[in-house]
Amino acid sequence: MSHWQLAAEYQTLQADFGSLEKVFALQGERITHDSLSELIRVTRDGVDYYVKRYRNNGTGLRKYAAKPRIKAEWQNLKRFAKWGIPTAQVIAQGLERRAGAFVRGAMITREIPDTRDLADLANSKSPLLQDRAWVQQVSVQVAHATRVMHDHSFTHNDLKWRNLLVDKQAQVYLIDCPAGTFWWGAMLRYRIIKDLACLDKVAQYQLSQTQRLRFYLQYCQRARLTAQDKKQIAKIVRFFEGRE
Repeated sequence: MSHWQLAAEYQTLQADFGSLEKVFALQGERITHDSLSELIRVTRDGVDYYVKRYRNNGTGLRKYAAKPRIKAEWQNLKRFAKWGIPTAQVIAQGLERRAGAFVRGAMITREIPDTRDLADLANSKSPLLQDRAWVQQVSVQVAHATRVMHDHSFTHNDLKWRNLLVDKQAQVYLIDCPAGTFWWGAMLRYRIIKDLACLDKVAQYQLSQTQRLRFYLQYCQRARLTAQDKKQIAKIVRFFEGRE
């Protein structure tokens, strides 16, 4: 069984994006690849599109998972858009199963122009990270997006700087979320700490302590730290100790 859907406003791209077979036949610039998937970039009518293709979903019972990684990824990006979190637009998605087992799947997103991810800015020692006003503008947006997710009992599970894009107007976009899902109770609290620790993992080397604390307060939507906040921060900064 094969299912593929191309957004109505992109029907003019049927020749290339109109079916799963056509999408897997596409040639483009390879951006990343691993044993499960690859990401290529193709240009049509002056617009760049990113095509993510999964050729398997892992071994054993993972082949029969109700929600393969590629499906989780496109559903999560659509959730972000629904929740008002800026993200990449999914213009097409689908997958194929055979005898209940995942065979292949893909999704296509439209490029967000003139963006760089925060990890790239950090690695290149961008002067933007020394601009307090710019950092503040970005920090507020990241804090808000993270809070919105967590208020929906949802965690990203890979909330790294490389998954945060920023454009020339300092608008932040959240991308790449195949592992994000809903949690409850103690597991939700643990996953929230993990999300915040992932953000702080790079922030501790790139931002001042004041900027890091300000981000946490923005996330909590409070003006001052409480005793509980201080305990939470201690868990965040210690989260990766002994894990690397």
